[in-house]
Amino acid sequence: MNSIVCVKRVPDTEARIRIAGDEKSIDTAGVKFVMNPYDEFAVEAGLKHREAAGSGEVTVMSVGQADSAETLRTALAMGADKAVLLTTDERIEGLAVARAIASEVKGREYDILLFGM
Repeated sequence: MNSIVCVKRVPDTEARIRIAGDEKSIDTAGVKFVMNPYDEFAVEAGLKHREAAGSGEVTVMSVGQADSAETLRTALAMGADKAVLLTTDERIEGLAVARAIASEVKGREYDILLFGM
């Protein structure tokens, strides 16, 4: 069974968050980032589907800046087979993320597309 799992880099829940000077974003200085915990559950689900089927691949995908590659490496360490980073240098809204993911998965062979919350 081939799974595509979308993952996101988020601030650690233990991180102390401060509002940036623009009062519209967070100050990321010194903030540790991790994979969204719910996305970790989705990766585990993909791995279990592959194991139950006896074959297949788990591909993890993220949309973000280059530092999102760390999140993909975490998923690979969990057992995912491949990683795809759709790189953007700017913050993008949810609809643009959805369109980027949809564009990337078109033409790929997969049985299930998994997301955390």
